[in-house]
Amino acid sequence: MRVLQVAVFLVLSPGLLLGQFLASGSKPAAEPAPFAPELVRHLEALRDAALSSDYAYHQLAYLTENIGPRPTGSAQADAAARHVADRMLAAGLDAKLEEVIVPHWVRGMETAELVEWRGHTAGTVQKIVVTALGGSTATPEEGLAADVVVVNDFDQLKALRREQVAGKIVFFNEKFDAQKASAGHWDEAYDEAVQYRASGAKAAAALGAVASLVRSVGGADYRLPHTGYSAPAGIPAGAVTAEDAETIEHLAKQGLVRMHLTLTPQLLPDTTGYNVIADLKGSEHPEEVVIVSGHLDSWDLGTGAIDDGAGVVIAMGAVQLMKELHLQPKRTIRMIAWMNEETGSRGGKAYAKAREADAAEHIAAIESDLGAGHPLGFQAKATPAAILMLQPMAKVLAPIGANLMTPSVDDVGADIASLSTLGVPTFGETQDGRVYFNYHHTPADTLDKVVPRELRENVAAMAVLAFTLAELPEKLPR
Repeated sequence: MRVLQVAVFLVLSPGLLLGQFLASGSKPAAEPAPFAPELVRHLEALRDAALSSDYAYHQLAYLTENIGPRPTGSAQADAAARHVADRMLAAGLDAKLEEVIVPHWVRGMETAELVEWRGHTAGTVQKIVVTALGGSTATPEEGLAADVVVVNDFDQLKALRREQVAGKIVFFNEKFDAQKASAGHWDEAYDEAVQYRASGAKAAAALGAVASLVRSVGGADYRLPHTGYSAPAGIPAGAVTAEDAETIEHLAKQGLVRMHLTLTPQLLPDTTGYNVIADLKGSEHPEEVVIVSGHLDSWDLGTGAIDDGAGVVIAMGAVQLMKELHLQPKRTIRMIAWMNEETGSRGGKAYAKAREADAAEHIAAIESDLGAGHPLGFQAKATPAAILMLQPMAKVLAPIGANLMTPSVDDVGADIASLSTLGVPTFGETQDGRVYFNYHHTPADTLDKVVPRELRENVAAMAVLAFTLAELPEKLPR
């Protein structure tokens, strides 16, 4: 999933534009020209049709329940790519699979137990719920036993001498701030905690640790472990649940804590995966492209419903509705289901590299990768003038509360970041993420977490933005 870094919110409605771009040192030019009445009618028709269609939900049900989890390099990932391509062909789009060389990491056995601590009763252990992080190497088959060193942050680790860490398991006990997330700052809460999952193992290995563990990066305390990518460090890397993190912390304050840890993942040779590309050809400028997208790969603990099956079917639903309503955009609208966002974004990088020469013909790229909660609008890595051109769209999205546009200097989607580097304006769909991190990367990322009504609202928001971009008289300025 993408990491959000939010700038000041901009409400796309008359009278609230002045001053939004002062940070960039520019001012909006003139008021944008109103949309043509025919375009407004088309946008309203798309919005209303999306709110009554369960096409996206049915596609998500098949991806998550019939196909299941879709880790990069797996048979399920390939099956999902072929299924999405088939569904887009059936909807009347030109669809194809585009090869991407991807990593293939597979999970193995994962167990942990405390075997020594103050007050330990001989012959007993305490079970610790653990999951391997993507990129982790394996312990010996029989596991390893070592003392646990608890630190709360990188500064505490750096303050330790090498002999205090070497041969031990380093446990990063950074807590996910659930209150911050529930107050609407889920992105900041995630950013603060995820750095230890991403690079904690490297920091621990540099001091001679034999393994690295993190407190799960998420807000639900239901003894759910959260997986995710960890930069390979040559040592086993895992995550433990919040409850077990508390136990380890409390016991470590009393004295020595020793753990037996077994993680047996494998990094297999790179293999072939697929981006799915489906075009709804433009009537006037078919060479000019507007992308709608989500990533098709998922982690393997759950079934990848909110991360990011939802994003894929939102994009599918947007273009399917246009075909159903016989709306022919002036520019091509391209649905892409990206492969390998979770462990390197190779799908997005390969797509951009192959199209460097015609990046100027990519009008914009949209990605959804924050689940399926109620849509608030979009983050925009685009110029103030480009955002201003979209102002009239706000009236269409206001009835569903999706009329926020957030200017951002940071990337707004992992898979479209490489296109942004080429100068393409990019938009990330922003959903209500207050409970998203309770479930993502866990066994609880399943279809029941998706509210059909909210999924329909997301389809409406993406369809309206995509069709607007495809119909604008002029390209967005860069």
